[in-house]
Amino acid sequence: MRKGDVFLSQKEARRVYVMEQLLEGKITVRQASDLLGLSQRHIKRLKAKVRERGMAALAHGNRGRKPKHAVPQEIKEAIVSLATGKYSGASYQHMSELLSECEGISISAKTIGRILKEASIPHTHTHKAPRHRRSRNRMPKEGMLVQIDASPHEWLEDRCSRMCLHGAIDDATGKVLGLYFRPNEDLLGYLNVLKQMVENHGVPGSLYSDRHSIFFSPKEDKLTIEEELEGERVKLTQFGRILNQLGIHHIKARSPQAKGRIERLWKTLQGRLIVELRAANICTLEDANDFLGGFINRFNHRFAVEADSKTCAFKTAPDKDSLNNILCLKMARKANKGSTISFEGNVYQMVDHRGSVIPMKPRSDVYVTKHLDGSLGAMYGDGYFRLKPLTSTNTDTTKALQGQEQGSNRETTSRRAHKPPINHPWRVYGKRVNDNGHEGYFEDERRNTYAAH
Repeated sequence: MRKGDVFLSQKEARRVYVMEQLLEGKITVRQASDLLGLSQRHIKRLKAKVRERGMAALAHGNRGRKPKHAVPQEIKEAIVSLATGKYSGASYQHMSELLSECEGISISAKTIGRILKEASIPHTHTHKAPRHRRSRNRMPKEGMLVQIDASPHEWLEDRCSRMCLHGAIDDATGKVLGLYFRPNEDLLGYLNVLKQMVENHGVPGSLYSDRHSIFFSPKEDKLTIEEELEGERVKLTQFGRILNQLGIHHIKARSPQAKGRIERLWKTLQGRLIVELRAANICTLEDANDFLGGFINRFNHRFAVEADSKTCAFKTAPDKDSLNNILCLKMARKANKGSTISFEGNVYQMVDHRGSVIPMKPRSDVYVTKHLDGSLGAMYGDGYFRLKPLTSTNTDTTKALQGQEQGSNRETTSRRAHKPPINHPWRVYGKRVNDNGHEGYFEDERRNTYAAH
């Protein structure tokens, strides 16, 4: 409502009307008190102020003043600039945290939302009404169940090619136990996540994953006789073998909703991690992996919850050397002559800690191990040995010796006289073979022979 050049609120306009009626004597102080909901004493004070200063006395004393807690205009402009540039795509809450940590601006998420709405900047993060589902309760202890998965996404936007983020999350607390970038979803990504988890927290009781062939072999029902005699019930992949050695129970999820905790993690990371990688000017996969360590600590501090039980279910991790020998790729090979093995197009010899070559029988079983750092080793018998690549000279010598040996075998074979079988046409021409295996002339030929004599 407007009175003169002053805009009045509905409450103030009501007071003006009642006070005018009171001053004209049309109503009493008691009636004015009942109409405005004020005490008679306060009505008398207002009446005196109106007589002294007019109806402007009814307006609030702070009208026209700027609040002390108002956000300065330069701060508003800075927030708008960051929201459209450096922190584009961040939610209001995430932007509030980033401004406090990186820019030194302490401001609430609601205030940020109000500023951006005034600037007509759309908000991409919407809050949907919660759906009523019967969900599985969290595990009571930390480390009882860990969910693991991977998410291919444009994590570095247009600064790098598409990458796949491998991760693991604890079911009881929601802690991120490991994150690792790879160009695609593969075994090495999961092994690096598993290494982070075991080294920093311990060995979990169970692992929950989808049915990817990295985790479960499509030939589970095809076991060799040796594997059945050793007590195996399913065909293990490289990852399954590692879990078996660590004593981790592997559970197969039948649907994405079954491992919903890590699926929701990807949604959160796609809203937060992308913004922080952009703010840190990360442009390569290697730099992104280096950035993940500090991000995991901040993320867990912000989102992790306390487990129902104070007891931790993580088991003690193996020592560093044992863990290094477990978290590796294991490939079967056959020993060559000269105590060598072939692997990935190269020839190697096994050596012990003193550098002595380990003798091997030809065609004996050897298991080559390839570790996460790229180093190679070999398991032969009950021992673990280092692999030494052969130089070009040694390789040529080995090939020459093998060639000489094959050549000598060929010469010996060529000098050996060929003896045709007993029923060969050359041997039976003019002869016959009796039932007892002895040779003899045909009757007509023997008769002609006697006549000639």
